[in-house]
Order: sequence, then structure tokens, then C-alpha cells
Amino acid sequence: MIKTEQLHPCINELTVSVIIPTYNYGRFISEAIDSVFAQTYQPREVIVVDDGSTDETMNVLAQYEDRVRIIRQDKSGPAMARNAGAQAASGELLAFLDADDVWMPRKLELQVERFRADPELGLIHCGVEETDEAGVTLRRRRDGREGRMADELLLMERPVVVGSFSAAIIPASVFKSVAGFDTELPAVEDWDLCYRIARRYRIGFVPEVLFKYRLHGMNSHLDLPRRERAVFRAYAKAFAEISPHGYRLRRRAYGNLHMALAARFYASRQPVGALLHAIKSLWFRPRAVSLPIRWWRQQRALRAAQGQSEEPRRELSGN
Repeated sequence: MIKTEQLHPCINELTVSVIIPTYNYGRFISEAIDSVFAQTYQPREVIVVDDGSTDETMNVLAQYEDRVRIIRQDKSGPAMARNAGAQAASGELLAFLDADDVWMPRKLELQVERFRADPELGLIHCGVEETDEAGVTLRRRRDGREGRMADELLLMERPVVVGSFSAAIIPASVFKSVAGFDTELPAVEDWDLCYRIARRYRIGFVPEVLFKYRLHGMNSHLDLPRRERAVFRAYAKAFAEISPHGYRLRRRAYGNLHMALAARFYASRQPVGALLHAIKSLWFRPRAVSLPIRWWRQQRALRAAQGQSEEPRRELSGN
């Protein structure tokens, strides 16, 4: 266990660095930045990492150049962008905000208070309001979890961290101790970082809705095989660190994972992939058959609320 003074040496004056990665989100980023400056607990700095945008992003950022530190890089992906922002940050806490999301005014205040109350936490997340692209509320969620969550993240049987990584605030020392985001795991780098933190630290949760998570359609079925490859690499990496006595956990986790992938392939109208994953899931864990039904009902309800057929942005928890 890391001692309190190692995590937060200035426990009564915690400083926060906000890191905003962006790629072609010029239509959203102004609202994201404004939500940071509207915080009741002001951060030490705001760092925007532009990942090679080709839209109006830089023109929008020019309005904030005296208040925001801007880092530009060739397109390298969100993991590299977040790592670059974290490396440049000077705050004791790192708060990540996706450029298409928005924070509520007390988001940092309440999370910093939680760190003061329990400074050995490795990550704190919060409740979320899911909205459509125009900002219309779809639903509000407070079903995140806290405590020792590593196994729960592997099993994916219920939400752990809901929404996106915009919910998270992490001590800089913890981020450094787990070596930041893995740039070799595109599409699942958020989950991987949460898992590696959860292996070593307890996770905290503020059960209040403190940010808006924007769901907007995208051709996610086109990169589903890429996500599939990445998630299996992430699981192989995770189980490489687990004792051989974790055999039952492994079978249960892989059974659930294959069935979740079966549901996603089915939702993307790829029946062959759905069938193959369903068969593999039942081999690992026959009881996993109930998972895609729950997942598909959730996604259908969301799409009905959004009035669109595309799959929304993925949730960090995978649920």
C-alpha cells in the first residue's frame, strides 16, 4: 500500500491539471473548455493536445491561447495524446476531459474532496448524464462502483466506470506508477488503464452526476475487428499477471467477453462474427448466454432515445 504522503504530499492544497485530447472536434471543444473554466474548484492548468486535427479546431483554440496550453502532434491516437498531456502536466491530480464531453461546475470540487477524505484511492470517477449530439438528455446514471474493482472490470457483468474517461481523476503519481496509457491498445486503452490502476489501488466513486457524456453516431462497425484484436491483447496482458489459481476467473471472464463481442457483432449486422463468438462464449461459460440480451436491450433503448440507428460511443466499462 502506498502511503498517503507519497500520493498527495500537499493534501490540503491539491493542484489539478486538466488534459483535453482532441481530434477534429472543433464543433464541440469550446463547450468542453468553457466547462473547465466554470468549475468551482479551478485547476492549476488546462492542457489541450491536438492530435493532428484538420478541421476548425485550431481556430477555436486560438480564442483560448492566453488561458490554455496547446500541444500539437501528428495524428497518433488518443492514448498518445493523453500521455503527452500528462507528461507536460504539473498538477498533483490529472483530470481527463474528452473534447466532446462537458463537466458540471462541481465536478473537480467534489472529486478533490473525496481525495482529501481518502488519499490512498488510485482513481475517482462519478455519475454521468448521457446526451445526444445536440446536448439533449437521454438518461442519467449513478450506477458506478468503487472499492477493489479489478476482477469486476475483467468480468464485465455490471458497470464499473460508466460513460467515458471524462469521469476520471487520477493522482499524477499513480498515473506514472502504471506507466500511463498503453498506445498499443487502440479503442480499449481506457479500460486497460483503469484495470491496471484497479489491480494496485482502490477505486473511488462520487455518486452524483458530474459530467455530460455526448453520444453521437459513428461507423463503429467498421473498426469492430480492430477493437476485437485490441481487447484480446488487453485480456492476455491482464491474465499474464494473474496467478494460475485464477483459472476459474479466466474462464468466466473470457466467456463473458466472447458473449459481449457476439452481441456487438450482431448489432453491427455481422452474423458470422456473432455466431463464432457466441459458440466460444458457451464453451468457456454456458451461463453467459444471458449477457447479450441485457446488452442489446440497453443499446436498443439508447438508440430509440437518440432516434438513430448507429451504435453510440462506447462506454469505458464495456457494458
